[in-house]
Parts: sequence; C-alpha cells; structure tokens
Amino acid sequence: MIRIGGWSRLSTCDWPGKLVTTVFCQGCPWRCGYCHNPELLDPRGPTEVRWETVTAHLERRRGLLDGVVFSGGEPLLQPNLVEAMRAVRALGHGVGLHTGGGYPRRFAQVLDEGLVDWVGFDIKAAPESYARVTGVRGSAKPALRSLRLLLDAGVPHQLRTTVDPALLDDGDVADLESWLAGHGHHDHVRQEARAV
Repeated sequence: MIRIGGWSRLSTCDWPGKLVTTVFCQGCPWRCGYCHNPELLDPRGPTEVRWETVTAHLERRRGLLDGVVFSGGEPLLQPNLVEAMRAVRALGHGVGLHTGGGYPRRFAQVLDEGLVDWVGFDIKAAPESYARVTGVRGSAKPALRSLRLLLDAGVPHQLRTTVDPALLDDGDVADLESWLAGHGHHDHVRQEARAV
C-alpha cells in the first residue's frame, strides 16, 4: 500500500490533543540540513513495517486511539496515500498529516475528498529563503501552492517552522513571520532543530 520506514504505535505529540499511531513514510524530495529523519529520505530505502501490521494494530485499538498521523519523510510522495487514508477511515480512525507540501496535486486530492482531519504544515522559510533550507531550487512554489490549498480548505492545522541557526538567522525568522502575518497567518509555531 505505502512504504513505511518506521512507526510509533502510540504518540501524544504528533497531533495536538490526540492519542495516535504515527506512520513514518519512506522518501522525501527535499534535503533540509536539519532533517530529523534522514533514514527516511531515500524513497527506495528499506521498508521496516508492513501496512498490514499497522492496520491490524488499528483494528485492535478501535475506540482507544483518536487516529493515525501520516508523517515522514514526506507522506504525499506515496502514490497510494489516498487509499491508505481511506482504509484508516474505514477502520473508524481520524487522519492527521504532517507535510511540507511538496506535492500539491496529491494534497488537493486528499483535501477535496475530505480524508484529512488535521494537518501539521511545515513552512520552511519565507519564499526567497526556501531553497536554502530545502536544498532544492524551486521548492517554494509547490509548498506555497499547498499552503494556499490548505487554508482554502479550512481544515484544522498548525503552521510550524523548524529553526536551525545554520540555515535561518533571526532576520530570516522575522522575514517569515512578517510574510505569514502579511497573508493573514498569525498561528505559527517555531521549533528548534535538534541534533540527530
């Protein structure tokens, strides 16, 4: 179904206020210098967990868990993410998504079908600094398109930025916050990069 590089059977921190299982999807199109899950970057990396193992766990935890968070890596890289989300919903669980928004078409499908209940959206930097953080030229365009899709959809979300002083200084963070405020976004969470 999807390539899973790891999972957390029980998490209280991946979806605010919810008790969830977190599935870490294999593969990411970006190469952020502070990446917290570098073992997940290669889409062809070793898959550690079978989808059937996750769904069996979800079956046993009906009524005990609030949902599943698809994290990564970048979950939207997975061609069958929509089917996986449908399967989670069929088991009676809510669906959360952590994304950097690198695949706006797939994101639009997820949003249009009403498959996601909450999104943790990783906004990397102000548009002019995006490539410096992601290591990929042109990465701001799909991310900002995805951000617009999210805001237009009205899905509950959290905008967050990982701040690595080697990539973003205080001026860069101020530029991002000013850019977000200028677009009407005031709910923004900063988190410090951690050593991996």
